[in-house]
Amino acid sequence: IMNFGAFVTILPGKDGLVHISQISDKRVENVTDELAEGDKVKVKVLEVDKQGRIRLSMKALNESQD
Repeated sequence: IMNFGAFVTILPGKDGLVHISQISDKRVENVTDELAEGDKVKVKVLEVDKQGRIRLSMKALNESQD
């Protein structure tokens, strides 16, 4: 958990970042208001960049279920 988002393990040894803007469709002031270390969450992969960093979203998953 960081000020700007949360790192989520999606596979053993492979983490991605859920940016604070991708946690909820509501405005999130503090990541810890929505998430705690060890929480299990569902995420959608938004992008894998050239360095292999993975951008994740919880918000996009909720939007696609509507």
